[in-house]
Amino acid sequence: MTAKTMRAARLYEGGKPMVIEQVAVPEIRPTEVLVKIKACGIVPNLHNILTNWVKWFPQNPLPKLPAIFGLDPSGVVEAVGSQVYDFKVGDRVYVNPGRHCGSCRACRAGNTIACTAYTFNGYFGFTPKSPRMFEDYPYGGLCEYIPAPQYSLVKLPNNISFETAARLGYLGTAYKALLKANVGPGSTILINGISGTLGLGAVALALAMGVRKILGTARNQELFQKVKDLAAPGRIEIHTLGTIPTNEWVFEVTHGEGVDVVIDALGPGAPHESLTQALKSLHRGGHLVNVGAIAGEVPIDLHWIMDNDIQISGSAWFTTGQGQAMADMVESGVLDLSFFENTAFNLEDVNSAITGIENRHGGFSNYVICP
Repeated sequence: MTAKTMRAARLYEGGKPMVIEQVAVPEIRPTEVLVKIKACGIVPNLHNILTNWVKWFPQNPLPKLPAIFGLDPSGVVEAVGSQVYDFKVGDRVYVNPGRHCGSCRACRAGNTIACTAYTFNGYFGFTPKSPRMFEDYPYGGLCEYIPAPQYSLVKLPNNISFETAARLGYLGTAYKALLKANVGPGSTILINGISGTLGLGAVALALAMGVRKILGTARNQELFQKVKDLAAPGRIEIHTLGTIPTNEWVFEVTHGEGVDVVIDALGPGAPHESLTQALKSLHRGGHLVNVGAIAGEVPIDLHWIMDNDIQISGSAWFTTGQGQAMADMVESGVLDLSFFENTAFNLEDVNSAITGIENRHGGFSNYVICP
């Protein structure tokens, strides 16, 4: 029998510690399930969300405080609504936090990420309608139970732990970017920020998708060999940012060919030249996909873009169907996630987990809360 109350970490004021409180276990709507959370990811950007987001990105709303944050929960289905079709009590699931309305033109066309109310449950929103979505879905993953719409659920195979499944959000971001660029067997790609949380996910998915050659940029040389060891010798090569320009290095190691695709996974604070140099690493007809969200106005030579038939895309998150595809790849053994170094914290230690993630071992570290 499900308890009537649960523990939850609630934020009352930006920049202040979360408070552990007892709150009512949420009721579910007919099309929802109740998930007993086994793990919730603590992503590197969460500290910024809780302290600086309102100042840095006021166009991206946060939930009204006090709020329960938490982006990437995984767990077990505890109860199902009367109109839930394909899930049952006991199912192991990951909850995709992307919430969409289902009724706008984009949703009706099947492009749910372009929803006019698209919102990350337990994190931040993308549109002026996001505050309403936060009211409809006020429970993030830093608690014991969460209601989840059936459209958000990824069924997990038994060979992926709940802790590793809590990383599917950042993995899915990389996967969607690779799909958008039509990456596949024979492709040569450059990952800007290869050793970070997004970049390492792109490595894992690119290997699973049969990419021929992976080039990468990074600053932390201590992680270079560890990243290279994820593949056969010579399949991954890494360049130190801040030495010679990235595009010069790329054309040297590709014998003048350049790369098919650039996945730019560097964060908002990265220097603009890191992106522009990566862009100039593309051969004619190449495609740059930005997932790291370098901030500010980046100078781009549009004449060069046109002359060389270059594409530049932004890619935000992933669909639940793409999440299921990743879970299926793990089940079949095609996608190897055994390199993650999972570190679990109790819910009561959430504040130290959020601040401690700054000391992580690049993208290899996977911090989770296990309530």
